[in-house]
Amino acid sequence: MKILKEFKEFAIKGNMFDMAIGIIIGVAFNKIVSSLVNDVLLPAFSMVVGKVNLQSLSIVLQEKQIDANGEIVKDLVELKYGNFIQVTLDFFIIALVIFAVVKVINNIRRKGEDVKDQTVATPKDIELLTEIRDLLKEKDEK
Repeated sequence: MKILKEFKEFAIKGNMFDMAIGIIIGVAFNKIVSSLVNDVLLPAFSMVVGKVNLQSLSIVLQEKQIDANGEIVKDLVELKYGNFIQVTLDFFIIALVIFAVVKVINNIRRKGEDVKDQTVATPKDIELLTEIRDLLKEKDEK
């Protein structure tokens, strides 16, 4: 639940530094993530579903029609849901990597702020003056 809270904080309240890091890492890891999905995850997943190349999965809505002269009368219309699966996996892996890096940076930032932010206790005379002020306000209200 803490991770979900941090992700929500990043997504909603992220500052420009966090967003810049996300963009840079997303661009830098694009080829790595694409290779991971295309060369590692999709072949393993295709073995599970029956040795099918997921990128070639599609539903044909309209076959290509060719006339007697060999010219295309109607183009092939298909839904390439296999490619959609690949792009979705790419997105989730990139989002996970970006989130992990920002989480590490946020942890480092918090540790750095904790060292600098040493709370100073309020002096006793200020506390007494505050109590006297509050008592005088109560007396005036009555």
